[in-house]
Amino acid sequence: MTTPLLCLTGFAVWTVALVLVGVGPYRVGSVLLGKARPGSFPAAVPHGPDWYQRLMRAHANCVENLPVFASLVLVGHLVDLRTGAFAVCTQVVLGARVCQSVAHVSSGRGLVINVRFAFFVTQVTCFVVMAGLIALRR
Repeated sequence: MTTPLLCLTGFAVWTVALVLVGVGPYRVGSVLLGKARPGSFPAAVPHGPDWYQRLMRAHANCVENLPVFASLVLVGHLVDLRTGAFAVCTQVVLGARVCQSVAHVSSGRGLVINVRFAFFVTQVTCFVVMAGLIALRR
């Protein structure tokens, strides 16, 4: 497996892990303990403690960015961009995504929000570089 495909797999696994480690246990636990009904977690209505709401948003961020990353990695793979700067960008994206999620869940304070934003900008910058490398590959 190439580095970009491995990083794409890591991104997907991280996205699922946020559900399995935080969102799922909180919801299942709330239902089993009789604190909530199975249908009492509507997406448009804030519910749960602050950490849970931040975790939900971190998961949503992953879900929102996974298709972009997947598209770039898969097109890069098709045009034989599997090493070099392209592969480095995929590693940076995965690392920045994990760090952004951890920062997101850890706190909603101003400094942490700025750190989280820096990790997001890092990912977007890598997306632009990856797209540029694909465009130059023609």
